Parts: sequence; structure tokens; C-alpha cells
Amino acid sequence: MKLSFTLAAVASLCASVAVAECKLNNDVPVSYLGNSFAAVKAEAAAMEECGNVTVELNSEFQDKINEALKADPALYSIVMVTNGGIVSLLNDGTLRPLNDLIDKYGASLGENQLVQYDGQVMAIATRVNNQHLMYRKDILADLGISVPKTYDEVLAAAEKIKAAGVVDYPIGGTYKSGWNLAEEFVNMYLGHGGTFIADGNKPSINNEKGVSALEIMKALTAYMDPEYLVSDSTYVQQQFQQGKIAMANLWATRAAAMHDTEESQVVGLVAMAGAPVPVEGGIPASSNWWGGWAIAKNLSDEAAAAAFQVAMEGTDAETVKSNNDLAVWLVDGYQPGELAQGVV
Repeated sequence: MKLSFTLAAVASLCASVAVAECKLNNDVPVSYLGNSFAAVKAEAAAMEECGNVTVELNSEFQDKINEALKADPALYSIVMVTNGGIVSLLNDGTLRPLNDLIDKYGASLGENQLVQYDGQVMAIATRVNNQHLMYRKDILADLGISVPKTYDEVLAAAEKIKAAGVVDYPIGGTYKSGWNLAEEFVNMYLGHGGTFIADGNKPSINNEKGVSALEIMKALTAYMDPEYLVSDSTYVQQQFQQGKIAMANLWATRAAAMHDTEESQVVGLVAMAGAPVPVEGGIPASSNWWGGWAIAKNLSDEAAAAAFQVAMEGTDAETVKSNNDLAVWLVDGYQPGELAQGVV
């Protein structure tokens, strides 16, 4: 699988979803399954404008997507996919190749949006994402703390913040048991320069770098909410918005939510920086992702064509222009800005 893209940046600060009028009058039932964060909500709302579109968004969507697409016909027409989640769908053979639909309806797509596997375009990437350091710039300034660039500096800053008692917990972490915790280890291990596969195609994590990654992760928990094993991205986002934490290595797609005047108490107080490095000479403890959509294989040609056109409307330049700040978009017309400093 390959995808080439250029990292762009997220702009100014508004988390509200704006909906552009759909130019398609859709009369074929279309359904969409995806995650539930601001950028996806914007895409889904734009799709709904086309008519005859039902949307299901929740953070546990990955738990049902595989079986839902094995049904015939598939239970959803359009599904959100990422470079991680698409793998099992490709293995199951439940996604439709998109080359013919792109020829008919995809003239506006950029080359860097086409996710190819075995010579076929299997998904359309609409945004990129990674974890970056979010921090309360007012707290760091008040306590004379420089923006941490290493995890030693993160831990030292956390100790100062804890001693000052200005927030409930100095650090938030996406340590929920399962995927979230595994992703944090992946990030920390990569930051150490770790390699997951050794000679002979054998797993390679039980080594000095793997142990060091776990030790740093453990040290961070001393400054987190004791319930960190139920803490996912939404949990950490809400901790920030409620003024309970001062720092977190969190997904870039959550940045705009910090400045949403309807739900955040810290508007204008949270800034972004690159993910810290775990060891001297290491790389940032983060991983680059893309997100987008794909079309179910078990659909009629008519249903697939309708789904593709609806998805294109939901992720076109007009939608991005109306919701510029909600993601690091790969769609033409995106204007970069301050919130992507950590991504860059």
C-alpha cells in the first residue's frame, strides 16, 4: 500500500462545523460509518446535504466495520478508513476498487489522495494526522517552564506543575487499555529508534529500547488521572477543555476543539508543539497517519456510484474551505495555520 502526501497545517481557531450546499440531488440510499470527531462530523454533515444519506458516527466504529462490510449487501456504503484500519478490510476483500468511479466522478482528486494497493485505488485520503504536544501556554509561562522538547523535560515540567497545584493533573494520556495504549507504546518505541521486526521476520520489542519505552510511559502515569486506563482521545480532549490538565501528546484532529467556545473553558490558552523525543538523538514519539473514506464492495454498481459521489461532495474543496480549521486537510483549497505547528 502506498500513499504520498505533503504535510500541511491547520489554521485559525473555530471548532464549529459549517455545511456547504450539496450540488448532487441524490435519490439512492447511502449510509456512512465513521469516527466521531470534528473533521469527520463536518464531512458527514456535508454528505447528508445530498439527500437520502444516513450517518452513524461513534468512537467504536472500528469494532463493527469488518462484519458490517462482509454482509451482502454491505450494511454501510461509505466507511471511514485510516492507514491502520484499512489493512483488515483489504485482507477481507470487502472494499471496492475505485478506479472506474474516479474516472467518472473524481477529476478534482489530487494524486496524493489516492491510496493504492496492488495497482488499484482502494481509498481516498482527505486528511493527515499525528500526535503532537498540546500544552497550556499560560501555565508554562506563569511557572517559567520552556516548552518541553524531550520526555525528560516533560517529566520535569510535570513535577513543577504538580507542585504548583494549578491543575488536577499535569499530564493527560491516551492510555486506554487496548488500541490506545498499544499506540502509545508504538510511538515511544519508534521514538527510541526501535524496529518491530527482526531477522527471520520475528517480532522485536523485548529489548533495551522496548523496556526504556515502557519505563518512560510508566513514569508519565505518576502525573496522570489515576483512571488513565480508561482514557482515550475524547477523554483527554475533555480534560483539556475542562481545565484539568496542562499537557498531553494528543492527535492533531483534536486541536480545534480546544478553542471551541461552546464547550471549552480554555479557549486561546492551549498551544501546539512537536511531539517530544524520548531519548537524545531520537525522533518525536509520534506516528503519521492518513484518514479518509472507502466504498464497500458488496453494493450494486448504482449504489456504489451514488456513494462515491456523495463522499466526494462531503470532502470537496467547499467543505474544506468552510471547515478549514478542523483538520490537516489533503484537499485542494486548504489553508495552513497555527494549529499545525506540532504536526509540521
